[in-house]
Amino acid sequence: MPLYQLGDRVPNIHPNAYVAPEAVIIGSVTVGSESSIWPGAVLRGDHGEITIGAQTSIQDGTVIHCGPGFPTTIGDRCVIGHVAHIEGGILEDDCLVGSGSTVLHYARVCSWGLVGANALVPNKMVVPTDTMALGVPARIKEGVDNRLLIKLSAEQYVLNVHEFKKNLKRID
Repeated sequence: MPLYQLGDRVPNIHPNAYVAPEAVIIGSVTVGSESSIWPGAVLRGDHGEITIGAQTSIQDGTVIHCGPGFPTTIGDRCVIGHVAHIEGGILEDDCLVGSGSTVLHYARVCSWGLVGANALVPNKMVVPTDTMALGVPARIKEGVDNRLLIKLSAEQYVLNVHEFKKNLKRID
């Protein structure tokens, strides 16, 4: 797995995390215990900090970035779908960002919030607890209970961490 120091900014990857060999992590990036960073994901902490909590999955092709004054923080047990883009946003514990979605500067996805596939959560938007953000730009759909979906998805990716750490073998 390519891990890169950039000046004095060094990735901090928990030994119980899984980072796919094809993922790239650069600079000020912290990845928590039993979290997973899947193939093609790029986490670039060059002008700020990226923090990924425990038991969170960052799926294939996702790009996570930050900048001066807008760090990116992703909490525990979050599920970030394939080819998502998160830049300068805050994702609290136990939320889901669907495949192809974008979460931008100072936006906040509260615990148990869900960002639908291909949605755009613009700067400073808040996705409240037990809601869904859908569309471009995203609009909030209230009264939605996604807790079981988020919980089961996060649990499955924790199982994947252990399976891949134990059994993934390159065969060329």
